[in-house]
Amino acid sequence: MKQDRRNVLKKSAALIAAASVVGTVKAEAKEKSKKKVYYTGGKPPEKTPLFSGAVSFGNLLFVAGKGAHFQGDIASHTKHVLDEIEKELTNAGSSMQKVLKVNVYLNDIKDYAGMNEVYLGRFGSEPPVRTTVAVANGGVPGNSLVEIDCIAYI
Repeated sequence: MKQDRRNVLKKSAALIAAASVVGTVKAEAKEKSKKKVYYTGGKPPEKTPLFSGAVSFGNLLFVAGKGAHFQGDIASHTKHVLDEIEKELTNAGSSMQKVLKVNVYLNDIKDYAGMNEVYLGRFGSEPPVRTTVAVANGGVPGNSLVEIDCIAYI
């Protein structure tokens, strides 16, 4: 009889421990599947912005399009934009090597080769998939020669 009681107690303790682990895993999964906005400097702006610079959901990170809003050529604009993308990724706990998808928007398709010269190697030896288009009728907003957005994982 004592042996039966011990077996029941052992099984009960094992079931309670398993339920606790399952509950913890479910809570962690629920927490990871929430939307999280990443702010430069860690604090939300005082006024509601038009869009967020970086948002994650689960382990996916979406980085908004970055442009270069200063005088310069395609090389300087591309370098600036890629540097800004890298800052957003790092701020959210990701990196250039964890980027899965990139969209490149050129103001002029003639800048394709110049953009590629600066772009090459910035995402490591296994670059992400990429779509590149030239924007028509008005170009890239803010007089940038290039705008780039991406999707990465954390």
